[in-house]
Amino acid sequence: MSGVDWDGVLDSYRPLLDRVRGADDFTDLMWEVVAELGTSHAYIGQAGQDFRGPGPGPAAVGMLGADISRDDSGRWLVDRVLPGESSDPRARSPLEAPGVVVRAGDELVAVDGRPVDPVLGPAPLLAGTVGKPVELTIAPQGADPEVRRRVAVVPLRDERRLRYQDWVTGRRRLVRELGDGRLGYLHIPNMVGEGWADFHRDLHTEMRFDALVMDVRGNGGGHISQLVVEKLARRVIGWDHGRWLQPASYPQDGRRGPVVMVADEFAGSDGDIVTAAIKLLGLGPVVGTRTWGGVIGIEGIPGHELVDGTHMTVPRYAFSFDEYGWGVENYGVDPDVEVLITPDDWAAGHDPQLETAVRLALEALEKQPPKVPADPATGPSKARPSLPPREARAPREPRAPRGMA
Repeated sequence: MSGVDWDGVLDSYRPLLDRVRGADDFTDLMWEVVAELGTSHAYIGQAGQDFRGPGPGPAAVGMLGADISRDDSGRWLVDRVLPGESSDPRARSPLEAPGVVVRAGDELVAVDGRPVDPVLGPAPLLAGTVGKPVELTIAPQGADPEVRRRVAVVPLRDERRLRYQDWVTGRRRLVRELGDGRLGYLHIPNMVGEGWADFHRDLHTEMRFDALVMDVRGNGGGHISQLVVEKLARRVIGWDHGRWLQPASYPQDGRRGPVVMVADEFAGSDGDIVTAAIKLLGLGPVVGTRTWGGVIGIEGIPGHELVDGTHMTVPRYAFSFDEYGWGVENYGVDPDVEVLITPDDWAAGHDPQLETAVRLALEALEKQPPKVPADPATGPSKARPSLPPREARAPREPRAPRGMA
């Protein structure tokens, strides 16, 4: 219990039980009680739904995978259609489906024949449409005002994965531009199966660049950080030259040059641990801000269920490090180079953390050139060597025929 007087904690909060009037109040009270432990991963989940009232919950609003805004005349226009990502089935872009052909600047006129309200927009008309075919009436930009197109789309429940993949693509494009095409970029969103798949989707391609920018910002944690560190610790020590093929590095997907990591305050749990590991192993500098600071882990979610249906997690795996001791919990891991993203940066789409990481990677390449395949022309000659000249020998004396000696 790390010195916490648990009986005393319960005694101090017990009088508040008489003021609890529903599941919501009880959950709030439990959050405060377990907070006295001063430990991460101590969660309380809502049980009853009495505070919501009887009947089913609200219908989910279908998402179109686009940025939509209202102009001064009350028209709702498509500002940008988010591109889909074919490697991720959850990153489907409804407006990029075959035959839809909706582009930036087009007006969204109606949903299933009902006009879009100039104030409320299309959201009320998309309630309850998740996963169902919906007809959109579109007025193409620049076309005759009377021209209308009707297209069928299937809205999404949420756009999280679609927007995540678009964000990764934008970060990679920025690294390519600022790094003169010499730097690879990888982002891993969490340390579970989803993040492991995202990591390996791009690993082979990105490791072929001269250096690597590894981004763990917003990493939601999990349990595979040591596997990620093993991959990043690989360095090229040889090459496999196949006939008619490009040389392949050995080990496969090993780094050809330096690595720079980017972390922030939203990288936590196993995101804390992977950041600490990169620093302690000396694999490369860390750029950004201090990580979340929660490395006392749990086992399973939702955790333990109480008699009323409330569930709670029980932190049970404390973590210590060689140099940091127990100090990562409730503090996090400091970056080697601190770079903050200000509100103005966010508003302008500016990413100074990534820009700094690119600069450090290019500087490291000046001191640590990347590994390159050997020139096949320098290979050994396999031609048969010339035989040495024969030595001169004295002439033999003739031998007498047999039987005549």
